Amino acid sequence: MPPKIRYSRESIIEAAFEVVRADGEEHLNARTVARRLGCSTQPVLYHFADMKELKKEVCVRADDFHTEYITRISGTVKDMMLNIGIRYIRFAVEEKHLFRMLFQSDYMEGNMLTDLIGSEEQSPVVQLLMESLHLSAAESKQVFLLVLMFAHGFASTYADNDLPFDETFVQQQLKLSVQGALLAVKNQNLPR
Repeated sequence: MPPKIRYSRESIIEAAFEVVRADGEEHLNARTVARRLGCSTQPVLYHFADMKELKKEVCVRADDFHTEYITRISGTVKDMMLNIGIRYIRFAVEEKHLFRMLFQSDYMEGNMLTDLIGSEEQSPVVQLLMESLHLSAAESKQVFLLVLMFAHGFASTYADNDLPFDETFVQQQLKLSVQGALLAVKNQNLPR
């Protein structure tokens, strides 16, 4: 009878995700994952051919976590994009290591920035914008891209520096960005 597998692929991915979340991608290796699981490196190496494969899985897990984080919003429909922008920046403040892995490394797939907006992972955000702001898919993607680039600048600054998070200031700046993006998109007459 073969030995019972005590550490599943999913449990290893979760442990690796927690290593990155706590200490950063640069600390992700078979030993740190095994230490978090309380086992030898053998289960990690059994389930993954190499660390590149595990890092890719951790990135998928981090992306799912990020999408769930930024779409867990409250407030009025009018403030939907503003709330998404604030959550995106707050994610960089609260989850610096995950933010860096997702948005400041080579794990992002696609050849162009528009691939990010059109990705399956971003479809819940685009769908929220379509419903809440009564925009077409093309308009929603354009607003999302404009506000994302603005929010990303703030988020990167917070993720890379030890600055106090001034939510009031950031919110004021994001409001201007959202208003500008909506005006710009409405004046472009994108297809419905």
